[in-house]
Amino acid sequence: MNGGEFIRLVRKAARATGTTVRFESRHGKGSHGRLYYGSRFTTVKDRKKEIRAGLLSAMLDQLGLTLDDIS
Repeated sequence: MNGGEFIRLVRKAARATGTTVRFESRHGKGSHGRLYYGSRFTTVKDRKKEIRAGLLSAMLDQLGLTLDDIS
């Protein structure tokens, strides 16, 4: 999964739970940005590059989500 797909899946999960989501590209250098899920946030690396399993797990933990939540 790449960064763009991750953002799309988090937005889909948020619609199902009624949680607010926003992505701010100004809170990162280059192609990085900050994804807010309710009151929590994580930094999303380049939206076109693949996210490895360890980073994906850490990002989900920061947002308080599981892989099942975005599947």
